Amino acid sequence: MARLISFAMLRQALDTCGLWSVARGVVRNAAAYKGHLAACDLQRRNDLDGRGNLSEEALAEFTRYFLGICLEQIEFMEGLMCPKDLRSRIMAWADDEIRTKRLHEKAKLILDHILFNGVLERKDLTGIVGVDDRQARRIAQPLVEVGLIRSVSTRAPYSLAFPAELAPRLMPGLYPGTLPA
Repeated sequence: MARLISFAMLRQALDTCGLWSVARGVVRNAAAYKGHLAACDLQRRNDLDGRGNLSEEALAEFTRYFLGICLEQIEFMEGLMCPKDLRSRIMAWADDEIRTKRLHEKAKLILDHILFNGVLERKDLTGIVGVDDRQARRIAQPLVEVGLIRSVSTRAPYSLAFPAELAPRLMPGLYPGTLPA
């Protein structure tokens, strides 16, 4: 239950669209994980080991171990995704789309805003691209259609998304044989 609850809470809090999961780390260290978890059910060792029947020291050790797995998996995914280079990969993709006329040149302003701020409120769209509302929506629409930006409703803000079709280009380390240089 602890793993399922932790997984659910991390999934909800982080909203990584399935790209990051602590389950990978738990599976890689299943014996150690089960050992730490089982130790949480041990009786209290002495008067300094918490106030209940079970060992508080073992629970604290499990918590340190579990958070260590989380950090290990974050570092693993960071190595694969190279987030410091993500903006340049997205902008290079946008440049290619602009050259082939599939994307308006001002679409890069939308992407840049979302990459810097995390979201783009719809009311700010016209100010970002410097055109009227109708034209601004036309500029944003190809980004929505390709799946690079998304919105949960027609009034909700835009946020970055990672469509599977663009994943090899945007996150090359996630695919075997395409590790970044």
